[in-house]
Amino acid sequence: MKFVLFVEGDTEERVLPAFLKRWLDPRLPKPIGIRTVKFRGSGHYAQEIRKKVHLSLSGSAGEGVVAAIGILDLYGPTFYPSDRGSAEARMEWAKRHFEERVGHPRFSQHFAVHELEAWLLADRSILPEKVGKALPGRCSEPERVNFDEPPATLLDKVYRTQLGKPYKKVVDGANLFKALRPETAAEKCPRLHGLLQEMLVRATQNP
Repeated sequence: MKFVLFVEGDTEERVLPAFLKRWLDPRLPKPIGIRTVKFRGSGHYAQEIRKKVHLSLSGSAGEGVVAAIGILDLYGPTFYPSDRGSAEARMEWAKRHFEERVGHPRFSQHFAVHELEAWLLADRSILPEKVGKALPGRCSEPERVNFDEPPATLLDKVYRTQLGKPYKKVVDGANLFKALRPETAAEKCPRLHGLLQEMLVRATQNP
């Protein structure tokens, strides 16, 4: 049994399967597989997601697939209607938009609020000591690090001021995710908690 995970870039492809499995596998009778399908950013995702989901869930490719899960950063895409300015409004619209567009009962759309790096902010202890100490107080609620200064931008600024080097998503992010406990991130990031709970329910309903 496995999930198919639809992601928008290299960092997600590299870190998410192992990260999600560290939470899911101890809660399941046996480990579950996670296969990724990577897109070239959110624009490519929006264009191709319907076709890719149906290909992944049909015929021999769909054998043993519990569900197809799409994950995008809430920050970055430009496809939101102009009247959807808040995080909640954008998530509500985009989740409905993609699930209706794909039109498959085994597909659901989720978001990292506002970026995948929000999950890293949930545990200062995994960051370089100077970086962790320099993070602003609002990082105690990582999903509130918003469109004004999204998580990766904030990390880059603090890395540059404290360490004299940029934050590199594919290198630094990948290493930090290896150290991050999903339980810690889920406790402080409600949208991540919702994603994990949905995956657990789908997996236990399809033993």
